[in-house]
Amino acid sequence: MSTALRPSACPGLLRIVPALDGGICRIKLNGGSISADQAVAVADAAERFAGGVIEATNRANLQIRGIGSEQSALIDSLLAAGLGPRTAAGDDVRNLMLSPSAGIDRQMLLDTRPLAGQILDSLQSHPRFHELSAKFAVQLDGGEALAMLEHHHDLWLSVGEQDDEYVLAFGLAGCPTDAPISAVRLRDGHALVIAVLELFLDLARPEQTRMRHLLEEIPVAAFVAQLAERVPLVSLAYWLRSASSEALHIGAHPQRETARVYIGAVPPLGRLDPAMLRGAAKLALEHGDGSLRFTPWQSLLLPGVQEHDAAQVIHNLENLGLHCSADDALAHLIACTGSAGCGKGLSDTKGDALQLAALLQRHGQILNVHLSGCPRSCAAAHIAPVTLLAVSLGHYDLYFRDATLPGFGALHARNLTIEAVAALLDARSRSPLDA
Repeated sequence: MSTALRPSACPGLLRIVPALDGGICRIKLNGGSISADQAVAVADAAERFAGGVIEATNRANLQIRGIGSEQSALIDSLLAAGLGPRTAAGDDVRNLMLSPSAGIDRQMLLDTRPLAGQILDSLQSHPRFHELSAKFAVQLDGGEALAMLEHHHDLWLSVGEQDDEYVLAFGLAGCPTDAPISAVRLRDGHALVIAVLELFLDLARPEQTRMRHLLEEIPVAAFVAQLAERVPLVSLAYWLRSASSEALHIGAHPQRETARVYIGAVPPLGRLDPAMLRGAAKLALEHGDGSLRFTPWQSLLLPGVQEHDAAQVIHNLENLGLHCSADDALAHLIACTGSAGCGKGLSDTKGDALQLAALLQRHGQILNVHLSGCPRSCAAAHIAPVTLLAVSLGHYDLYFRDATLPGFGALHARNLTIEAVAALLDARSRSPLDA
């Protein structure tokens, strides 16, 4: 496979980008899913050719950090495991996010995986789509209970029911909790994606790499009017897609299939070592369906487990160092690479997050907290309820999410140590005036 790639700051399987701790290789997974054998291949590659650090990303992919001089050998080993694109140019554009429980979720309206396969095939095989930015992304939602509904995508599609048939509501530069701009019949779903991407490329200037950039210049109504000339749209009488508040990506949860569960496990701050990944793959072969699914919460699912085996599988996952309880404070924290691996990081966010998790656990506080080493927010594509933005080594500004404000939300306090953050969060949770 030719590895001639356009310049980009985004890592891919074929484009390894440098960082303070070595090269980074990003492995894009089809629908977040990976076979047990492929998982072992990733573990082997990280161990042989890199520093042994494997990260689950917030787009349900994997990346290997700390890659040294044997980049070609690492890439070849992953291609041999079937983890690469069909063509080199197709690697950047394989940005299609599904629910981690696609096809097995008890609440789903439709199994989105066949349509996802069509879309991924087109993204890789249509040469014009290779002009899309490596960040341009599509989301396909089948109505599952377990779905990330806060990440904004350039195009989102969500299955709904209308007049006794399935339709795909869709929106641009948003997410499925937004009001859709229109809908298509299910049979036109693939054609809609093709039409949106082709129309975007027809209208966007080279510097307009994302849908939001184009819509700053062209009204949504004008875009949709042109879209309607390419694919038949249907009006949508009603729309409501609300996110679940339950931590459905952690622990054992029933699948659609009777007496089967999937088990969600969170690696500490999204990082796995080769032994963790090999161990999880072994459990998937012995007790699951032979696959692992990665999630936008930087965790993994082990699907297809018999109900009566769930407790033992959870015990084994926890022995590997994964967290399977929603009562574990560390399972709710996310942190970027920080100053240990990134030149832009102003603090050791991973180390600080471990300290904060211990303090929160001691106080009995289970909070979704995001620690970011700089304003780029690489670890989270959505706004967390609590964000800590590093301002210097060991010191952070504290923000609380506020839908009326841009960015991280409302600035609550500046230049706090981790101990001060924990004390403030504890006091706030105990205040009867807390909103």
